[in-house]
Amino acid sequence: MSDTSLRVVWIYPDLLSTYGDQGNVLVVERRARRRGLKVDRIDVRSDQPIPTSGDIYLIGGGEDRPQRLAAERLRRDGGLQRSVNNGAIVFSVCAGYQILGHEFVNDLGNPEPGLGLLDVVSVRGEAERCVGDVLADVDPALGLPELTGFENHQGVTHIGPGARPLATVRLGKGNGIGDGNEGAWNDTVFGTYLHGPVLARNPLVADHLLKLALDVNALPPVDDRWYDALRAERIASAAQPA
Repeated sequence: MSDTSLRVVWIYPDLLSTYGDQGNVLVVERRARRRGLKVDRIDVRSDQPIPTSGDIYLIGGGEDRPQRLAAERLRRDGGLQRSVNNGAIVFSVCAGYQILGHEFVNDLGNPEPGLGLLDVVSVRGEAERCVGDVLADVDPALGLPELTGFENHQGVTHIGPGARPLATVRLGKGNGIGDGNEGAWNDTVFGTYLHGPVLARNPLVADHLLKLALDVNALPPVDDRWYDALRAERIASAAQPA
């Protein structure tokens, strides 16, 4: 794979990068390089245009005002929407997940249009915040192992018929509705409420993004002992009785 080049785009690190979400782009970049891939990583600040030639786009979480500013700028820019239309992969977390949907509630308490890249709508929950470790079973269609991560949000996200739940929660709140769903996905667009960073805890999800970008069914194996140790420790810790 040494002749293959991959363009990885990290969207708005100046607005959306809470709880270590920048680790997601670091994991994707590292796991690609360990397979001999040439990686062109592009960090796009909120005053810069979104390149439309990326293969994988990652977007993290943020506070309410930065989320609104990010949504406004992404709508005006239009580059992410064009990239998805051309088959690009997008992985989003928390505020970024809500932005990819049709609508969310902004810091002013008003409905804010999203990008419509996922068939979800997010509102603000009336109950206490969803905070803590999450364990969830990933949609079997994706062929991925148990999902582990950390949630901290008050959003409630409803999934429409054009998307599927990313996972079914066994521990935690997930989308906050009480239906057991966490995150959403459709084709090459993925959203989750999980931090951690989530791709460090779930390296095979990062590999799934790489396989989609490369249009392959398998990747060369790599030494995952440290990732496996982190996963095992976090899963065991979350599963312990309070």
